[in-house]
Amino acid sequence: MERSVSPGKSGLIYGVLFGVIMILEFVIMYIIGMRSLVGTSAGVIVNIANYLVLPLVFIYLGCINFKKNLNNGFISFGEALKVGVSITFIAALIYGLFNIAFNFIYPEFINEMISITQDDMIKQNPNITSKEMEMGIEMMKKFMNPLIVLPVTLAMYSFFGLIYSLIVGAIVKNENPQSL
Repeated sequence: MERSVSPGKSGLIYGVLFGVIMILEFVIMYIIGMRSLVGTSAGVIVNIANYLVLPLVFIYLGCINFKKNLNNGFISFGEALKVGVSITFIAALIYGLFNIAFNFIYPEFINEMISITQDDMIKQNPNITSKEMEMGIEMMKKFMNPLIVLPVTLAMYSFFGLIYSLIVGAIVKNENPQSL
């Protein structure tokens, strides 16, 4: 009887790497100054990297690692889904916990983000009323609540992980003929 290898092993390694990279990006952006990145191509690039490029790259690498190094050259579609979702879930957990800790350590960051959001709201809609502005800021504050940030981050990245894993799994799958 063959020993079964868990796809979570590959997911853990690449999820931690992905989470650490997102934290490093955040720290660099914070040092550079968040205000300087709003509405710039650098801000757009970071968003594309975090929500499209990096998840796809890490899911692909995790699946290939599982296939070649842990599972004798085989990966089923289901295993690819497990690897991909575990990678994005672990990365989101690490990043979400860091974000919560960062906001507790540097509470002025939240005020800076509120200020940036207000400026952006005025820029996008110069005729915005103070009531509309207040409603937008209150909504933003709700989403910065640690009890909301972590579950939303986990759900969002897990959803993206599922979608991207479907794509990567269709490309890299190689069923073991003995398990069919």
